Amino acid sequence: MGTIIDNISVTHGGWRTKHSALHLGVNAAKECLSSARCDPNDLDLVVNAGLYRDRNLGEPALAALIQEDIGANPEDPHAGGHGTFSFDVANGACGAVTATQIIDGFLRTGTVGRGLVVTSDADPGHGMSKDFPFAPTGAALLCSWTDADCGFGEFHWVRADDESAFSSTVRLDHRQNVLHFDISDTYAERFAAVAARAAEKCLATAELDIDDLDMIVAAPSDRKFCIVLGSELGMSPQRITAAATANSHTAAILEAMKEAVAQLRPGGTALVLAAGAGIEAVAVLYRKPEYA
Repeated sequence: MGTIIDNISVTHGGWRTKHSALHLGVNAAKECLSSARCDPNDLDLVVNAGLYRDRNLGEPALAALIQEDIGANPEDPHAGGHGTFSFDVANGACGAVTATQIIDGFLRTGTVGRGLVVTSDADPGHGMSKDFPFAPTGAALLCSWTDADCGFGEFHWVRADDESAFSSTVRLDHRQNVLHFDISDTYAERFAAVAARAAEKCLATAELDIDDLDMIVAAPSDRKFCIVLGSELGMSPQRITAAATANSHTAAILEAMKEAVAQLRPGGTALVLAAGAGIEAVAVLYRKPEYA
């Protein structure tokens, strides 16, 4: 029994959407639902994990705006009716996996039947950021529950107190909120070391070896991160599937998963790894359904 991936969609910023995380997220969600032939009103839960948004706004929750724009039960349900619950989570590059774990918890209890993870980041523009390092990208993951022996396993988290590797803050510059980034030259190596610990913890719990896996999926997509991660795990970095989009952020792990799930054989097992600021890393096994 487990939470399975029904569909993943990825969208990229054009001239109209490159400064709007909301539009990127909505476009990804709509595409994901449409290609899965899922009516938005059938969604029980929408979790947004995007971080960098339009004009650096913190409120309202972007998930509520996404829910409204995709038409997922935008009105309060009548007594006994079906509604959609939505909220945001913020956990950087690991956020999409955090959101997936939350939905997995709801699915396991039978509280919900279908959940949607949405994530997107965009340069707020209009002089509200300095040296924004990420590509405007959105992604959405639709998931549900199955009684078959497949889906996501146990989520394993590892944290190292190292905030100097990567941080972002909004500061008041010339009477305007401006987003700033502090990124260490060695952030990729430091992220990879923590990600490797999460992977080892996950594999040890499952009593598996790295060679037992069909695929390894990882974020960030930084080439140096993948090289160091491969070295830490004692394998070729060529085995690691990462997002094709250079410098995508919270959407990177979903973009990598989209490619991996398409290539993964029915019944095959992938290790999903994400590392982000903190430094925090998460590892989880995903077994593709035999009937997929």
